[in-house]
Amino acid sequence: MMKTCDLIKTGITALFLATSVQFSAAAQDAIPDVDTVCPNPTQAKGFKTCADIAKAEAEGELVFYATDIESGTVKVLQDFEKLYPKIKTSYVRLQAGALYARLLAERQGQSYLADIFQIGDVGLVMDFQKRGGYARYVSPEMTAYKAEYKSNPEGYWTWAVLMPAGLAYNPKITPDDEAPKDWNDLLDPKWKGAVSMKSANSGMQHVTWYQIREHVAPDYWEKFAELEPRAFDSMVQQFDRLVNGEDKVAMTAQYAAYLEYRAKGAPIAFVAPSSGLPSGPEVVGIVKEAPHANAARLFLDWYLSTEGQKASVAHWYFHSPREDVAPPEGALPLSKMKLLFPADWLAYAATRPDFLRQMRSMSGLQ
Repeated sequence: MMKTCDLIKTGITALFLATSVQFSAAAQDAIPDVDTVCPNPTQAKGFKTCADIAKAEAEGELVFYATDIESGTVKVLQDFEKLYPKIKTSYVRLQAGALYARLLAERQGQSYLADIFQIGDVGLVMDFQKRGGYARYVSPEMTAYKAEYKSNPEGYWTWAVLMPAGLAYNPKITPDDEAPKDWNDLLDPKWKGAVSMKSANSGMQHVTWYQIREHVAPDYWEKFAELEPRAFDSMVQQFDRLVNGEDKVAMTAQYAAYLEYRAKGAPIAFVAPSSGLPSGPEVVGIVKEAPHANAARLFLDWYLSTEGQKASVAHWYFHSPREDVAPPEGALPLSKMKLLFPADWLAYAATRPDFLRQMRSMSGLQ
């Protein structure tokens, strides 16, 4: 399996701001509906598909653009390759803002490289749909997903992952009785210079920023900036720093990362704040002009199936939106968490410029 991972930093902000749009209620209706529902899906290897499997194998490749941790991504793609060894997979992994900027830049240059696009920022998903970036394909496995987890009209994108985020700390360094229990506890000056969070490129950070302003305090982030937090692109960086004692608390600490580190025996404790856990999805769809369109359909059908979702849970420690797929081993079910989803995704998406300005103006978040 070949990996492609080029970190793009120069020009990301300028590119996104130059191509940003004003979201409206009509954003999801900007693409004409087409009939892409196959009436008679075939039974594949543990899932239903409308893909032409022979053509998918003849294409021989699948390119996956995603924001997920590379170790898990490799294993998920390997599981697919085990079923279809004639289809070789590769991937590009970046944070949400950087990945989207790269994809837009490629398409503006008429360079079509990605087949599947998975990203953890609904605002960018809606923007990409409005631009006509997704190919419409109604997978027969989409019937297992709630209507609110799918594009309107159905078939452009689907929630493939559910991600809660809270607080994390190392109990060997921060005693349990001193650790923050809720978001406001983190504003204590004793945490100054000892807190990490995700960067402004992170879709999960945007959700956290938005939800805390809504549910905790509108001026929360002005106060939080006084702590001089550090921002990192990867949750691996955040949790490694906790293990190594470089930080005392991780904010926007993804529950999946906690589960993975706990499974490895790392000294990590997780706090589900009593006021709620900001939560968002990772959204998957087939890219229009995908160079391996049949392989993309086949992969999407497998990925959205129970077997594909079990692979996601096992390798990324994420919760599945499918109700017939169990949570990661040892994890709380979503029904036991107080999840904070944006009530209006259009309103959330429209705040992205404000989010970027505030995050990047904070000390330590450049």
